[in-house]
Amino acid sequence: IRFGRPDAADEAVEAAARQANAHEFIAQFPDGYGTLVGEHGAQLSGGQRQRVAIARAILSDPRVLILDEATSALDARSEGLVQDALDRLRRGRTTLVIAHRLSTIVDADHIVVLERGRVVEEGRHERLLARGGAYARLVARQTASASRVPAELRRSA
Repeated sequence: IRFGRPDAADEAVEAAARQANAHEFIAQFPDGYGTLVGEHGAQLSGGQRQRVAIARAILSDPRVLILDEATSALDARSEGLVQDALDRLRRGRTTLVIAHRLSTIVDADHIVVLERGRVVEEGRHERLLARGGAYARLVARQTASASRVPAELRRSA
């Protein structure tokens, strides 16, 4: 986590971990925050690695944040924890989110839909759904393939 700000105090590291929903699992390690987790976090699950990365970002406090498929490889429980942490992280900063899981972007101020490298639609979630274009088809495809439809994707205009 301290990679985000090497000079950070222990309290700041723990606060960032709490905001990223990472403190609980870190505290359970034998050496807590001093535990070695291996190269690239090899000893961590995908969700744990994501939450550590979010804690780093919280600690570094960037003005602009770029998230590339931040929840793509997570199970539903981990996705929820990561999404909560991302929601806190995005507040008060410019955030560019690249995502295929639409639950990651439904609350975005502006969504840009690309097909074959070209912008085909842009706008807010509700308006894009109402248009019935490419975005609406993506939402329909994701909700049809999901065993449980996320409430945020069912919202319409």
